[in-house]
Amino acid sequence: MPGAAGSPNVLLLPTCLVDMFRPVVGFSAVDLLQRAGCQVAVSRNLSCCGQPAYNSGARSLAVRLAKRVIAESEPYEFVVLPSGSCAGMLRRHYLGLFAGHGDWESRARALAEKTFELVSFLIDVRKVEKIDLKFSRQVTYHDSCSGLRELGLWAQPRALLRSIAALSLVETAGGEVCCGFGGLFCVKYPEISDRMVSDKCAAVAASGAKVLLGADLGCLVNIAGKLSRLGSEVEVRHVAEVLAGRLTEPPLCSDSMAEQ
Repeated sequence: MPGAAGSPNVLLLPTCLVDMFRPVVGFSAVDLLQRAGCQVAVSRNLSCCGQPAYNSGARSLAVRLAKRVIAESEPYEFVVLPSGSCAGMLRRHYLGLFAGHGDWESRARALAEKTFELVSFLIDVRKVEKIDLKFSRQVTYHDSCSGLRELGLWAQPRALLRSIAALSLVETAGGEVCCGFGGLFCVKYPEISDRMVSDKCAAVAASGAKVLLGADLGCLVNIAGKLSRLGSEVEVRHVAEVLAGRLTEPPLCSDSMAEQ
């Protein structure tokens, strides 16, 4: 299903958390991909990529979900996700799931080679260099573990954020440290998880930034929830919302969001 010349056909996988809790991230991703010259499709036949099942040891369920993703994505030139953890599942862990399984292994490898996290795709594939808008705020950026360690994402979001007029980007001490979410980790080890997110919130506060951005909604919901319980005024948003200029929705875990 190739797109027009110079206009790649992209399958966007919004992720379960975006679909259920923050649809504006999906709409922002569509905006950004279309501005980058892509034809964008979203499948009604897909739900979870299988990551929670994979992480909890439910291998047969993970395989069943992964096979559906692989088959559905095959007509497209690229698969893009606004999440480092879900993109990492497709790019790295599907290969382990189907290792030694003949045709499925080769199909999983083909999917891995064309799968990208959203901001990485904009920078590394579509060569987007500048976001033409203004955002007069000081922000800091949270690097999720999967995006940073599995996909090597660090410079890409910072490059696009620094191209935005009036935006000031500051780094948070210990930015490479986990926020404590870790999917099922926060359920299995709640006390350790709470200590980790408390440390992360303290580092965010020390940075002086009033806006926290990131590319994994699980991390952002975790941090935003703790900041809210601490009474912090720091706004938390997915980076796609700022890059797309879609800022009409309340930030994560705000009072106005809770009322909705």
